[in-house]
Amino acid sequence: MTSATDATDPQHTRPVPAATTRLIATDLDGTLLRDDKSMSDRTIAALAAAEEAGIEVFFVTGRPARWMDVVSDHVHGHGMAICANGAAVVDLHAGGSLLKVRPLPRENALAVALALRAAAPGTSFAVELTNGIHYEPGYPPFHLDPGATVAAVEKLLHEAAPGSGTPVIKLLAHHAELSPDDFLTLARATAGDHVSITRSSPTALLEISGFGVSKASTLAQCCAERGISPAEVVAFGDMPNDVEMLTWAGTSYAMGNAHPDVVAAASGRTVANNDDGVAVVIERILAGL
Repeated sequence: MTSATDATDPQHTRPVPAATTRLIATDLDGTLLRDDKSMSDRTIAALAAAEEAGIEVFFVTGRPARWMDVVSDHVHGHGMAICANGAAVVDLHAGGSLLKVRPLPRENALAVALALRAAAPGTSFAVELTNGIHYEPGYPPFHLDPGATVAAVEKLLHEAAPGSGTPVIKLLAHHAELSPDDFLTLARATAGDHVSITRSSPTALLEISGFGVSKASTLAQCCAERGISPAEVVAFGDMPNDVEMLTWAGTSYAMGNAHPDVVAAASGRTVANNDDGVAVVIERILAGL
């Protein structure tokens, strides 16, 4: 067993349970990826070495499956990804095929949209489906999704008959004037009893999933299927949508660039994403085997 010390703050020291680590769960943006969305050679090598040592690797992200190209070229055994903050489990080895979906009921999505529109006038919405995203005219456009339908959220969520529409992965809500944390607090107070609401963007962009759906709850399901306990998981993250996962995992690390809520939730700290903070810890874990 070795000690992992945050290079930016020596007071944050946490033993790495090398002998008991069976799974590494890592966020992507702001965590595994550098700010330019690349994955360094050091990080690629660390993930491969972890798997060679018998440790599973899961990517756990807010990204939809179709935006997993940032890591799909570098998967070895680690082709498992939990996407859309826990709403989808994806096999990257099979071209991003969906293995599990935890949808947001359309009636719940619409009720939340109407409630947020009333509580925070100026809110605009996007609807993420299993086959793509669609958004309102006032929502910041997705240049990566040129085929999106642009219409009011009521139309985007309408289906000809109950259950006939494509599953909703998540509802996104954007506000141009509120601060990100204030918008999150307001939304949770308005509709948090009916859906799960979080954020991962530096802007006031909220991600809304089915009630109880989170990175943590889906990771817990996947680990239970493999006979892996929370104590055998090491997790990494940087934004509020990682908090539940970092709290659930037996050992967790906030990146050097992490949101204060993430620092408070994690059991340890590492250096920033641009300094290969995930790789630093993995290398220490492997050194202790």
